[in-house]
Amino acid sequence: MIGRKVPAVTFHTRVRDESIGGDNPFRWEDKTSDDFFAGKRVVLFSLPGAFTPTCSTFQLPDFEKMAGEFAAKGIDEIYCISVNDTFVMNAWGKAQRLKNVKLIPDGSGEFTRKMGMLVAKDNLGFGMRSWRYGAIVNDGIVEKWFEEDGFCDNAGEDPYGNSSPQNMLKNLG
Repeated sequence: MIGRKVPAVTFHTRVRDESIGGDNPFRWEDKTSDDFFAGKRVVLFSLPGAFTPTCSTFQLPDFEKMAGEFAAKGIDEIYCISVNDTFVMNAWGKAQRLKNVKLIPDGSGEFTRKMGMLVAKDNLGFGMRSWRYGAIVNDGIVEKWFEEDGFCDNAGEDPYGNSSPQNMLKNLG
């Protein structure tokens, strides 16, 4: 993975637009991989799903809390990507009261599949999801890679440690 360019995909997002008015002031906005990764050094982390226990209790909240420490090490943005649609990701971000971490919806799993990290989680009723991983991406190129052990379909366990913000920050250099 190190030295590899992230896949070029289009993400279908919903963004808040107060000019719309009403109870649902959101509009569709397509974003590309370049919109997220070009010209920036970022943390990217992926997880099995929004609102799931480890993701909601530890991984996402800890990245949110540690954003300043990552910025001090030269990180421009922190992105969380999940094989969930934009409506789920927006609701999760609101529930988590995010201010620092930006969520990327990979609804069809195209980015995740092209990263080689798409796995079946039918044993949990999830369908196809992402294996848990993290990366430092510099101008679209994977600089460092943090993959959880045991990559496989329908894994009985959901390991967490390699892609934790604590481990990534320690190995950021």
